[in-house]
Amino acid sequence: MMGPHPAVADVRRAVRLSLADLEPGDLVLAACSGGADSLALAAGLAFAAPRAGLRAGLLTVDHGLQSGSARQAAEVAGLPLGLDPVEVLTVTVGTSGGPENAAREARYAALSEAAGRLGAAAVLLGHTRDDQAETVLLRLARGSGTRSLAGMPARTGIYRRPLLELGRGTTVAACAALGLVPWEDPHNLDGRYARVRVRTRLLPALEDELGPGVAEALARTAGLCRDDADALDAWAEEAYGRAVAGERDPAAGKRDPVAGERDPAAGDRGPAAGDCALSDIPKGVALAVPVLEGLPAAVRRRVLRRAAITAGAPPGALSAWHILQVERLVTAWRGQRSVGVPGGIGAVRRCGTLIFVADPPRGDDGDPDSRPLP
Repeated sequence: MMGPHPAVADVRRAVRLSLADLEPGDLVLAACSGGADSLALAAGLAFAAPRAGLRAGLLTVDHGLQSGSARQAAEVAGLPLGLDPVEVLTVTVGTSGGPENAAREARYAALSEAAGRLGAAAVLLGHTRDDQAETVLLRLARGSGTRSLAGMPARTGIYRRPLLELGRGTTVAACAALGLVPWEDPHNLDGRYARVRVRTRLLPALEDELGPGVAEALARTAGLCRDDADALDAWAEEAYGRAVAGERDPAAGKRDPVAGERDPAAGDRGPAAGDCALSDIPKGVALAVPVLEGLPAAVRRRVLRRAAITAGAPPGALSAWHILQVERLVTAWRGQRSVGVPGGIGAVRRCGTLIFVADPPRGDDGDPDSRPLP
């Protein structure tokens, strides 16, 4: 007996590996738009789940952004794949962050709600290696750091992406071999969207000029960046704990006092020092400056970002530029006043301590560092 088509086997294997840690009886849902990637994924789940003792279902989202979207969603829900439960999730797409971002936010909100309501252990997404390459290029163009260049993770909470190591050609071939006809989303050909331009123009141009394998190389880059980002994040987490605990670098006593800050050698021990003027600062997230000074820049900025978010700054609005301005309170200290970040949060340095707090005290001397940042 002949085995399955190689592309079908590749998809099934990828799905099976992604489910290996689940318990028998767990429910796994495939998010399926009807496109080749998610259609191959759903078919792979329908094959692999029962053989692993798992229940398998399907979710499809009707964004309502084009004529006939309800009909398309109903067709996906009616596919004879043997999945149960199957649900069509109808969402209202807002305008925040642009059409692509708004649609993505609405989609994930609906998927998360359905997964929780149905008691799913995992939701599978059909992103492929090509999607990963597009993501890396888009973020590279924005000047992103290693965490952003790491692209999409194979797992994020309840979400799993089994096909990240497979190319789009594999999913198309798998659908053809299984007799499944993918739906072509008109939005995937709309050049107004940056991702579409990357997919249809930039990546093909790179392949033409540099030779084949660009998508694979970009996906490998994402994996390498993820390893580096994970290591730096772990280092930053440990450093954040030390900074919050108020530990002091043995070399801290050698720092020169600046602009009213007490000489650490004369007894500055941060917030507990008897004559440090901290009473006018509301309780916030306090970090020991000597700990921050001893960290590499990549780790220190992660610690500062973590502190700002913990204090109330919205992660999506907190940019690298904001963190760089806060970092100057550590690396270019000259007695400046507080630095503001989004969310009404400010960072102020006093007595060897950097404090993130809502509505921090600011001077009225006109120092630009005393003004909140946009």
